[in-house]
Amino acid sequence: MQRTTHRPHLLARSVAVALATAVALTATACAKSEDDASDKKQSASSAAGAEQKAVTPKPGSKTCTIDAYGAKKLDLKGATVGFSQSEKEANPFRIAETQSLKDEARKRGVKLLTANAQSQFSKQITDVQDLLAKGADLLVVAPLNSDGWDPVLQAAAAKKVPIVTIDRKINAEACKDYVSFIASDFVEQGRRAADQMIEATGGKGEVAILLGAAGNNVTTERTKGFKERVAEKAPGLKVVAEQTGDFAREKGQQVTEQLIQSNPGIKGVYAENDEMGLGAVAALKGAGKKAGDIKIVTVDGTRNAVQGIVDGWISGVVESNPRFGPLAFETLDTFTRGEPVAQDIIIEDGTYNADNAKQDIGKAF
Repeated sequence: MQRTTHRPHLLARSVAVALATAVALTATACAKSEDDASDKKQSASSAAGAEQKAVTPKPGSKTCTIDAYGAKKLDLKGATVGFSQSEKEANPFRIAETQSLKDEARKRGVKLLTANAQSQFSKQITDVQDLLAKGADLLVVAPLNSDGWDPVLQAAAAKKVPIVTIDRKINAEACKDYVSFIASDFVEQGRRAADQMIEATGGKGEVAILLGAAGNNVTTERTKGFKERVAEKAPGLKVVAEQTGDFAREKGQQVTEQLIQSNPGIKGVYAENDEMGLGAVAALKGAGKKAGDIKIVTVDGTRNAVQGIVDGWISGVVESNPRFGPLAFETLDTFTRGEPVAQDIIIEDGTYNADNAKQDIGKAF
C-alpha cells in the first residue's frame, strides 16, 4: 500500500479480484503487492468516489463454488435477493451502501427485498429470517456484529440459500456458512489514518481514539492498524485514551467532550468513522477550540467530513468505499452460474487530505 501522501484517490491503482468470470471491465488491471499479501485474499481497485469493480482474476486465490457450498445453480435475473442493512440510514455510509445495492438490482432487473435492523442486532437476525421466509434465493448481509449468526446460518443452510457478506465480517467458515466477504482492508485503513495523524501532529504528543461499535471486526482492525503504525513510526505519539463512540455522531460528540476535559493536553483524535469525527468537531467548537487546535483524522469519505478538511477542522480522511452493489451482484452472478468466486474480496480505498479535498469533494458520498 502507498503512503497517504501519494494521493491514491488521484492515482488509483487497479488491482486484482479473483472472480472467475474474467469479465474485462473499464478499469485498468495491474498486479498489486501488499505488506500482508496472502493467497486467501484478492483485491479490487477503487478510486475515491468510484464504484467498486471486478477486474481480471488473480491466480492462486482461495475460491468457493456452488457445488462446494451445496447450493443449486440459478439465473440471477429470475432470482430474489434479500439485503439486510445493519444500521440506521441517518449515516451517509449506510445511505450510499443501500442505494448502491438498489441501483444495481434495478440495473440488472433483479427483485431486491430490503430490511434495516436500525442498529439492533436482535432485529437484524429477525430481519434475515424474515427475508428467507419471503422467498429470498440469495442474501447480501451487512452485519452489525461479527458474532451471534448461528440462527441465520442454520436457517439459510436448510434452504440452501447462499450468503455474501459486505463491509463487516461474520465469524463463520467461508464456503460453508457464507460464500464471500467483500470489504476494505480495515487494518490498512488504520495504518493510513495513523500516517495522517503522524503527519498532522509531527509524530509527538497525546492522542485519543474514538472506537467504533464493540463486537465487530471493523473496530478491532482499524484500532489494530492505527496502533501498530504509531508504534512503528512515531513512538513519541502516545494513545492516552480510548472510548467507544458506537460509530454515531452524537456519541462521538459526548465522548470527545469528556476526553478533552479529562485529557486537556491531547493533540489529536482518531475517529474510526466520519460520523464520530464530525461529533468530535462539534465538541471542539462547543469548547471554544479553533480549527486545527486538535488534529482530527477519520475514516469513511463522506461529503461532510471532506468539507471538514476544507474548513480546517479535519486533517485527513481515509476512504471506506460503500458502493458495494456492482461487485456484490457480480459475485452473486458468477457464483450462481456455477463458476468459482473469491472467498475474500478486498477493496482498495482512496484518501482525502488538504491537498485534494477541495477539488475532489464532489466524489465523496
